Amino acid sequence: MVGKKILLVEGNDDEYVLRHLCRSRDVGLIDEIRSHGGVEELLRSIPVYLNFSGEGDIVGIVIDADTDLAKRWRSLRDRLTNLGYPSVREDPDPQGTVLEPPADKLLPRVGIWIMPDNRTAGMLEDFLLFLVPPDSRLYGHVQASVNSIPEGEQCFKETDKSKALIHTWLAWQEKPGRPLGTAVTARFLDPNVTQVDILVAWLRRLYV
Repeated sequence: MVGKKILLVEGNDDEYVLRHLCRSRDVGLIDEIRSHGGVEELLRSIPVYLNFSGEGDIVGIVIDADTDLAKRWRSLRDRLTNLGYPSVREDPDPQGTVLEPPADKLLPRVGIWIMPDNRTAGMLEDFLLFLVPPDSRLYGHVQASVNSIPEGEQCFKETDKSKALIHTWLAWQEKPGRPLGTAVTARFLDPNVTQVDILVAWLRRLYV
């Protein structure tokens, strides 16, 4: 039976970035991307989606590691284990996790991608920094500018530095201030880098 293919994400930026990446890389496998009001709402919704999925459904989850990848993975692993998924890994798969449902329960296949790369702490913006040309002189200037904010004048938290970097990069493009998703389509961010290859391979493996 052919079920519904759903991708759950934290918020609107995640939704739009993934839509534009899928469009740029010709990934037409997902029926619906559903955004939530943040990480806590997404975490609360996961058991509901999984318990009430129909036969043949597939549910993907994209979530930020934030400051503690191990803690984020434990919170997901506990939920999946409690629902009955067998043999959930001790650590996330660096290539993106895919879990088959238990044979004795009507649960969907589930996939998990922890931003930025299933290996390190961070968030969507850290993933998007992979899409910035590493040898760009302009990006070097972006880094130097953000790193040289005078003492006492940096208003953002150090954990949000990737957000400052990516939005400064986009502010200095031909059309300044493009949203994160449309910046991919405009090629201010390169959707053909290795890190996107890995994400796309996970999506295709999950939603076959």
